[in-house]
Amino acid sequence: MGIMTTGSHPKALWPGVKAWFGRFYNEHQAEYPELFEIGNSTQNFEEDVQVTGLGLAPVKDQTASVNYSSMKQGWVKRYTNVVYGLGYIVSEEEIEDNLYSKVSNSYAKALAFSMNQTKENVCANVYNRAFTGGYTGGDGSILCVTSHTTRTGSQSNAMATAADLSEASIEDMVIQIMDATDDEGMKISLMPKKLILPTELVFDAERILASTLQSGQANNDINALRSMGIIPKVVSNHYLTDANNWFIMTNAVDGMKMYMRRALKFGKDNDFDTGNAKAKATERYGVGWTDWRGLFGVAPA
Repeated sequence: MGIMTTGSHPKALWPGVKAWFGRFYNEHQAEYPELFEIGNSTQNFEEDVQVTGLGLAPVKDQTASVNYSSMKQGWVKRYTNVVYGLGYIVSEEEIEDNLYSKVSNSYAKALAFSMNQTKENVCANVYNRAFTGGYTGGDGSILCVTSHTTRTGSQSNAMATAADLSEASIEDMVIQIMDATDDEGMKISLMPKKLILPTELVFDAERILASTLQSGQANNDINALRSMGIIPKVVSNHYLTDANNWFIMTNAVDGMKMYMRRALKFGKDNDFDTGNAKAKATERYGVGWTDWRGLFGVAPA
């Protein structure tokens, strides 16, 4: 729905403009809640501290003492709550001409739209930068990589050889998730929670996951992904910028996280020098990840 076309007669101009002021494109439902576990914050920043386990128990020799170990601190992840804000001005002349309510109503809707779009882009960019150098987490590594440093060696939440979305590639990634270990090399019950995709891959995902038999095959083998219900949910996100990258969120407790310090807040006032009316909107939050095991990603070439 674009700008309305109005008649050429001067008397037809304002009715057309008035109608346009109240009309906007439809907005997507909020999508960022599907990308993060959302919690509240009461401080300037929040810190999550990773703690390692104890490792395997050694054999205790007869009459010998039990070996003692201790939990060790891992990396620290800080979530700094950032303020995002935008405003608009309605001139004194517009107020004098009784246009304030019309203009302000239009601007207010546009402002709310901009703030929502900002949050969607900020959140999606954590995924968009998952393979980009410089955007690191608490362990000093980017989000999705094959070489996360742990106490027992490198671990991976990315494919060694990235592959396009397919039945086989999803199965390979699920196996990698199920074989995951903690920093001490102990097996953990990590399982897929949702498949997260750009809009370009939604039809491929439907064909792969919804078919009773194997997708694109001439045999009668069942679709194991579907019959096992191994992917509980598929999420399409309009703000993912790479048409080929795809992700699987897991059930890791401290994975992808968002801290809300202050919800969307609107305010207005008048400027004494100009007589203009001002309105603004601000919101404060922080996003990122604590445990990289919360997300496994694939970036095909």
